[in-house]
Amino acid sequence: MASPTRFPGGVTQARRNTTLGEFGLPDPTAYHVWFDDFDNFEADQWIITTTEAGASDASEAVSSADGGVLVLTNDTADNDLDFLQWSGDDASTAIETFKFASGKKLWFKSRFKVSDVTQSDFIMGLQITDTTPLAVTDGVYFRKDDGDTDLDFVVIKDSTATTTTMSGLLANDTYVTVGFYYNGSNKIDIFVNDVRRGSSVTTNLPDDEELTISFGIQNGEAASKSMSVDYIFVAKER
Repeated sequence: MASPTRFPGGVTQARRNTTLGEFGLPDPTAYHVWFDDFDNFEADQWIITTTEAGASDASEAVSSADGGVLVLTNDTADNDLDFLQWSGDDASTAIETFKFASGKKLWFKSRFKVSDVTQSDFIMGLQITDTTPLAVTDGVYFRKDDGDTDLDFVVIKDSTATTTTMSGLLANDTYVTVGFYYNGSNKIDIFVNDVRRGSSVTTNLPDDEELTISFGIQNGEAASKSMSVDYIFVAKER
């Protein structure tokens, strides 16, 4: 490994003669940042929606895996599901803290895998509070439908969606990294495994709603399916 470049005076993007102009690190107040590496999981920090027709409930637990991994495991009935939305710390209602705004860039990135990429549905991204996230009315997120292996990128406002479909990117029990970047104006770049796969127009950008972190999995057949989430990152310019 090469030696790091050294900046003993510090590095900053803050303007000179501002409060943090002499601060030796990048200005943390310039962005609203949410990040979870799932070394720990507190159920009361999430609104958890489950429908279990089998003998036991779905489970959510951090596994003994390098890097911190949250594993969602459904019961064995068809359409059993486990979806989570960020609630802060009381599990009484989802907390919507991100909003797409003109002139403000926004980033989303997550790494996860599912046990069966054909016989399952999943979502990962930002949505409004909704107990049916596979059919949400507002959000920007990745989705996979039961019975196919296509990865869909959905931009939806008031139930009108722009959907970008990508094929050949998912495999059983194999981690995938997904992400998007909103340029604050007229385009959302789509990334899978840190490769730009295209872009979406912002015609249906949900810019009149605050959104929350939302993810989860639903069985596509009468067999238990699981989703393992390594991390989720969201950031927006203030």
